[in-house]
Amino acid sequence: MKPEVSVIIPAYNCSRTIKQAIDSALCQDVISEIIVINDCSPEDPTECLAEYKSNPQVRLYKNETNLGVAATRNKGVQLAEGEYVAFLDSDDIWRPGKLSKQLAVMKKTGVVLSSTARELMEEDGTHTGRILPVPEKITYKGMLYGNVINCSSVVMKREVAAEFPMGDDDAHEDYICWLQILKKYGEAAGINEPLLLYRMVKNSKSGSKLHSAKMTYQVYRKMGFGTVKSLGYFAGYAIHGVKKYFL
Repeated sequence: MKPEVSVIIPAYNCSRTIKQAIDSALCQDVISEIIVINDCSPEDPTECLAEYKSNPQVRLYKNETNLGVAATRNKGVQLAEGEYVAFLDSDDIWRPGKLSKQLAVMKKTGVVLSSTARELMEEDGTHTGRILPVPEKITYKGMLYGNVINCSSVVMKREVAAEFPMGDDDAHEDYICWLQILKKYGEAAGINEPLLLYRMVKNSKSGSKLHSAKMTYQVYRKMGFGTVKSLGYFAGYAIHGVKKYFL
């Protein structure tokens, strides 16, 4: 039977966590395929993925060269057979019912993209109880003041993902993608329930606030905004960041 959702999991230096990610995708209550792509990881995940070779729901691939997470996600979209695609990073975990809840909202509202709230967990998997919420309606204008969409929470129409592939790994590739989609297709749906457990990894690209701030400004420039307009949105982003992390 054709899968309704294609789950795309890039694999890179993730032997300690990828089984939890895959198992959380396998536990979802929708018909799905799980596409795991080894991005030439120095820490070879072959051994920990061996148990999935006989599972027809899981498709295992390996890039010939290291492509980076954005290009690997794009490759997964090209391989996908489902009507929808969902992204899941190899160190994150989905709670049961995540996909079915998002599909129900998407079918009811007709949106092409949905996201959920997320609970932060420590690198060792300890739950922090800290929830990062998401609004019920995610708009293009609102997103310009801060990215509330976490990639591992996203479900979207496959043809839309193919229309807007992710770009440079070092430039908030997912943020630009979401903005482009919202600009063309209108608002996305948010489910304000922490259906994603997001692992905070020390020294990660997304964990550096200074790096994130620099890349956010570059997002505005890549969206075609001039210096003054970019600085205006950046000020809003800074205020959003203070509220998000310190209030």
